[in-house]
Amino acid sequence: MTPPEPAAPRCLALVPCAGIGERAGTAGPKQYARLAGRALVAHTLDALLAVPRLNAVLVALAPGDAVFEHHAPDFAGPRAWTARCGGATRAATVAAGLAELRRRGAADDDWVLVHDAARCLLRPAWVEALIDACADDPVGGLLALPLADTLKQADAAGRVAATVDRAGKWAAQTPQMFRLGLLQRALAAAGDAVTDESAAVEALGLAPRLVAAPLENFKLTWPADFALAERLLETRR
Repeated sequence: MTPPEPAAPRCLALVPCAGIGERAGTAGPKQYARLAGRALVAHTLDALLAVPRLNAVLVALAPGDAVFEHHAPDFAGPRAWTARCGGATRAATVAAGLAELRRRGAADDDWVLVHDAARCLLRPAWVEALIDACADDPVGGLLALPLADTLKQADAAGRVAATVDRAGKWAAQTPQMFRLGLLQRALAAAGDAVTDESAAVEALGLAPRLVAAPLENFKLTWPADFALAERLLETRR
């Protein structure tokens, strides 16, 4: 009797959504700031749920979050998952989210696409491009932007100390796509200080693939970012 074919790896999105957004200047957690009539995170989740190849989207919330469902009422259905498992850092929240995915049946070889809640201008086509580029990759990869500006190194007084060669330099974005087992091992080895998943994987001696994405996929961090994002969302309408 011919043994059954092994199941193809699934693609699962993980959105760490437990932060407080201290730099954003918003009244509460920045993921719930209003943009174009909706919460920031609602725009983010709409884009992810619009990618048919994502089997599920898990939002990792702070344990005491009692308002997510109010701010994202349209995040519903069999592919829309939530877990109040967030930690004190991004890395801790992602690690807890990976553990939750495993509890829900995810396997070592399944792909996990970790995406910042605050990158609300994401387009489904960019996620599809990342999946296409990484589906057969031995490591995985991330969306990123090739740097065009001249880079300056500052000194302690806020003056230019050096001009940095921009050749070959990219600004990391998200989603960042790695297999669940690899990413769990990488984060366990890297600790809570790591700021993105690629850095943890790189620390294992691996080289993630860079997949070009536009500047529009920026992370809302500073107060001015919110006004710009709102204008872009209104333009899309």
